[in-house]
Amino acid sequence: MNVIFISIPISLILVGVAVWAFFWAVRSGQYDDLDSPAYTVLSDDDDKKRPRKKDNR
Repeated sequence: MNVIFISIPISLILVGVAVWAFFWAVRSGQYDDLDSPAYTVLSDDDDKKRPRKKDNR
């Protein structure tokens, strides 16, 4: 029975941290654009800054 007096406050603290982290992520813009990162994989852009390695066989 004494364990419940320790586990309830610890669980409430963990819930508070999770709620704070969620609202921090929303305020910092983590959930603003969920679609465009998936489209960047599909775009075919050649990087001119990085030369291709030659095969020295």
